[in-house]
Amino acid sequence: MAAPLPGPLAHLAPLLGHYGYWAVGAVVLVEDFGVPAPGETILVAAGVYAGAGRLNIVAVAAVAFGAAVLGDNIGYLVGHSGGRAFVHRWGRYVLLTPERFQEAEDFFGRHGGKIVTVARFIEGLRQANGIVAGTTGMPWRRFLAFNALGAALWVGLWASLAYLVGSHVTTVYDDVTRYQLYALVAAGVLLAALVVRHLVRRRREHRPDSPLPRP
Repeated sequence: MAAPLPGPLAHLAPLLGHYGYWAVGAVVLVEDFGVPAPGETILVAAGVYAGAGRLNIVAVAAVAFGAAVLGDNIGYLVGHSGGRAFVHRWGRYVLLTPERFQEAEDFFGRHGGKIVTVARFIEGLRQANGIVAGTTGMPWRRFLAFNALGAALWVGLWASLAYLVGSHVTTVYDDVTRYQLYALVAAGVLLAALVVRHLVRRRREHRPDSPLPRP
């Protein structure tokens, strides 16, 4: 019999008890294309179960990784197939003109890899990651590579921590998630810096040459 799940993980015990790996895969999958679901929480809970001998940690990690990559790619497909037309039709009402949207596509194409990898660890960005990448036109192979990297790091962190610390995982989870706000602020600062650098570079490229001073 599995050890009871601690604190906020306890409500997932029936789901994991009945469906096991299927529950892990399904919840992580739907979370990653925008459906509100406790993907990170069920991954942690499955890691605790694996530490108690109820599940296999390698299988938990493999299922979660596969579901995370597949879910984000579904989100990418949604954004890629319908997002651009939606923005072009309705974006002008929020001052997002086709020209500005094109600049956003160019910017995400240059720096999107960093955003895709980091977004996996930030609530909100994790769910919208694939959709935004698809909407802004990030090349699929580039998205796939950085998304797989982020998924591997995310699954590796939470599955291994939960497996190793077991019933004490909620304390560790609270400590780690407390710093996600700092990570979000840092990512925002980095993004703002990249935007400013991008705009300054574009202004310099389009600035006419200054006339030579007269002798």
